[in-house]
Amino acid sequence: MHTERAFEDEICDHLAQSGWLVSHNDAGYDKQRALYPEDLWAWLRDANPDGFDKVFGPPDAPNEHKRTQTLDRLTKQLGQDAYDHGGGTLNTLRKGIDVVGAKRFPLIQQPPQDNLNPATHNLYAKNRLRVVRQVRYSTRHGNSIDLVLFCNGLPVATIELKTDATQSVDDAILQYKNDRDPRDEPLLTAGRGALVHFAVSTDQVFMTTQLAGGSTWFLPFNRGHEHGAGNPPIEGTCPSAYLWGEILQRDTWLEILAKFVYPKHETTTDPVTAEKHTTTQVRFPRYHQWRAVTNLVRTTRSEGSGHSYLVQHSAGSGKTDSIAWLSHRLAALHTEDGKKIFDGVIVIADRQVLDKQLQQAIDQLVTKTGTFQAITRGGDASKSKRLSEALLEGKPIIGVTLQTFPETLAKIQEAGGLDQRRYAVIADEAHSSQTGDATAKLRVALNYTPADGELNDEEDALRVMAERANEDGRLSFFAFTATPKEKTLQLFGRRPTPNAKPEPFDLYPMKQAIEEGFILDVLKNYSTWKMYARLQARSGDEIDLDKASGQKAYKRFTEINPTTITEKTRVIVKHFTEVVRPLLGGRAKAMVVTDSRAAALRYKQAFDAVVDELELPIKALVAFSGEVEDQTSKSTPKAKLTEAQANPDARGKALDEAFRRDEFKLMIVANKYQTGFDQPLLCAMYVDKQLSGITAVQTLSRLNRAATGKDQTYVVDFVNDGEAIRAAFQEYYEDARILTESDEHLVFDLRNKLDTADIYTWTEIDLMYQAWSQTGGARKHTAVLSRVYPARDRWDAAWRDANVNGVDAQAQERCREFKSTAAQYVRAYDFFSQFVNYGDPAYEKLATFLRLLVRMLNDTSTSETPIDVSGVVLTHFRLEKLREESLALSPGKGEGLPGMTEAGMAKQRERERASKSEIIEYVNDLFEGSQLTEADRVSSIETLMRKVMEDEDLQVQAHVNARTDFNHSPTLRTVVEDALWSADVGHQDAMKRLRSNDVEAVIRALLRMGLQDSLKDRAS
Repeated sequence: MHTERAFEDEICDHLAQSGWLVSHNDAGYDKQRALYPEDLWAWLRDANPDGFDKVFGPPDAPNEHKRTQTLDRLTKQLGQDAYDHGGGTLNTLRKGIDVVGAKRFPLIQQPPQDNLNPATHNLYAKNRLRVVRQVRYSTRHGNSIDLVLFCNGLPVATIELKTDATQSVDDAILQYKNDRDPRDEPLLTAGRGALVHFAVSTDQVFMTTQLAGGSTWFLPFNRGHEHGAGNPPIEGTCPSAYLWGEILQRDTWLEILAKFVYPKHETTTDPVTAEKHTTTQVRFPRYHQWRAVTNLVRTTRSEGSGHSYLVQHSAGSGKTDSIAWLSHRLAALHTEDGKKIFDGVIVIADRQVLDKQLQQAIDQLVTKTGTFQAITRGGDASKSKRLSEALLEGKPIIGVTLQTFPETLAKIQEAGGLDQRRYAVIADEAHSSQTGDATAKLRVALNYTPADGELNDEEDALRVMAERANEDGRLSFFAFTATPKEKTLQLFGRRPTPNAKPEPFDLYPMKQAIEEGFILDVLKNYSTWKMYARLQARSGDEIDLDKASGQKAYKRFTEINPTTITEKTRVIVKHFTEVVRPLLGGRAKAMVVTDSRAAALRYKQAFDAVVDELELPIKALVAFSGEVEDQTSKSTPKAKLTEAQANPDARGKALDEAFRRDEFKLMIVANKYQTGFDQPLLCAMYVDKQLSGITAVQTLSRLNRAATGKDQTYVVDFVNDGEAIRAAFQEYYEDARILTESDEHLVFDLRNKLDTADIYTWTEIDLMYQAWSQTGGARKHTAVLSRVYPARDRWDAAWRDANVNGVDAQAQERCREFKSTAAQYVRAYDFFSQFVNYGDPAYEKLATFLRLLVRMLNDTSTSETPIDVSGVVLTHFRLEKLREESLALSPGKGEGLPGMTEAGMAKQRERERASKSEIIEYVNDLFEGSQLTEADRVSSIETLMRKVMEDEDLQVQAHVNARTDFNHSPTLRTVVEDALWSADVGHQDAMKRLRSNDVEAVIRALLRMGLQDSLKDRAS
């Protein structure tokens, strides 16, 4: 395959063996109309023999006038606008053509849903697929395209071939851009001619649906190789052979034409004239989208309802299209004997996605109106009524937000017409809430208790609902996420073999999305800053304080101090105006991420003051929920501001909509818009909030959206360590995998621990469960609770005894630990019972009993007096840029996600006490450094600490030993001494001074900085 001709020969020979018609020249091609008439007439005759002979005459006496008239009519229909007139290749192919004297002629027979209608199968087999070689497509010149594909006489694809022995796929792309001018060429005109154009080499495949000269954008249509771009080798042929061996296989290609390709209409409003303009672009699936949807449909048809599927697709994967395609396919999915697998499809996504993108995509995929209904508008009562109506009427596809989904589940599970129906539930967690208080609403809707476990975001909520909802196997869950948690992998993932760890059903990783250019690498320009400050007490008073609480309070005082925020704002404004603002022709925007609503408002006020002082023509918006106290207010009590009051220039518009206006350059956020916010013009992020794990990935990924001309992003981080951020991204760079799988035996250990506490008896549990199972109504409620009250009373008595005549700390801890362990037992049992049969009803009974008991137990959180910071002043402050670097991600470096293995075993940390002056000095040790040598000293201690924390034996000792025992560990001294003399520690001048000290002094400094707690965190 060293020449293009040999390459063509191989492809065409393969297609001929797969049921395609092959033309080795373009003799039968009508270049003026861009049609293959022979196939058109043959198809129309097969589709409607009687009508064809009546209108066009029998084969031996054709009505040429009528045929010419019909070709002209068809050409006109193909050339009409798809949005206003329903024209174009795709609409015409799917809807057919009207001819006077006969009923409408179809132009394609879609793949049959089942095997019940032989006539449909026979007509489907007569679809005519043809490949024509070396097509001279123009009436103005003799340029030819290597291959053109037709379906029943209509053009559907073109292919330019290059063999990598002589040229690359880039040469094929350049040929399309430079030599395939679409103007006045019906075959190449978007919408009118071929639906997709492939640039193909022996190694790679790229595609576009719209030729536009030099500005044509080609997308990769590759399978991916080693979690990145490109294609893997194929035994016996070239890496790109999947195109004709898989995609162009007869059934696959017809399915793509009939059920995947759709015209996307997008309407934009001119911000000045308010005029609306609608553009149309054909959407053709990328390879991973086709693969995921096809395999999900195939597997679901085989397995039926009641199963779960996890799709891990990175940002930039086109999840909205994938969900639209999957919804469309599942809503019409039948078994071979004609039974519908689902009575409906429920899509969970963000309201904006439901109302706009999914609504448009699904409407274009189906020919029947009313297929999709989004339940997103109106009050709760209105939405509830419309949800009930949509479910009872059997709407094929219903869109709900995650906040509405609990009610959806309740309606499906209650009797009265829905309790036997089966549903597919498709959830897009990536479009998570932008409102900031959505998770709180979910807690109420789910009747959430601590026994339900972690519920920090939409992915946790979906998992909780899935655990509760599918006892009778009527629901199938399809979860789309870029960053699955370990529990999500356990619940929705699949095991390739019985002993393997769960994996996603389909994977499109971050590495591939970055290498293919669909998202940007946000860690390439990452700068970290260090804050140095000195605090001073106004008086010499000594107050006994909890050290951890005092440290946190004074650190917080420093971070939110007006001086601190103003200086950080000056850094932000300088960086934005000098580095970011010139990007994208002056249209670049940025986001400031703060750790609280109060901090966000102070940043907004500081930003307004700084830009006024510098007379800069840029504005910022601040996003927060509820009301925030305005610290600049002169009133008593201080006035509170809402988001609308803090953003008067937004003129009442939603902030995501207002932020599209060119005048607004920065969005200052506190929880809102950190996830689920898609603004491709974001080029920089300024981080003043502790980030880790999934939160770090999801927050910084707001920057990664691609846009024309966008090739750089910047992160300025005032808080986090760059290496920790790199490690968080590394987990999802290739594939999320489980490091330590959750241990189902944990349920046994927790039960044994609970049984020894003497809070309940098994007689009470048995009687409670009998009442729970057999009685109903109000009687059931009171009968059940009456069996739980004795256990509650025993625990209450133990808690009272621990708090009378002083505090019995050990007794308090026993009560807290029972409550914590009980909640963890419920969480562990609910999780593991999804896929483990414990074989003993006692475990189910105990879980039901404890779920009720935990809700009744008193709050045992440690009560601490708020630390008064009014007696402290900030005397010195300095910001210093530590480094600017590219945090390069590497293949195979993700450590894996830890599973549930030691819940309930951790105890509250021992806590130190210290005087107020000692705590202030501790904070100064961390932040002080008005001289460079002090900064180097602090940096060297931190580097030394990180080095010590790498020792795994020391991590274990820190985890299992009390503080006093650990402080005297011989291993601790050995590790610290080794680290002091390690050649790669750096900071040589500072290290020399450290080595001159007694090692015990160095160890005391490390312990004072929290070495043991940090080692515990690292170990867990």
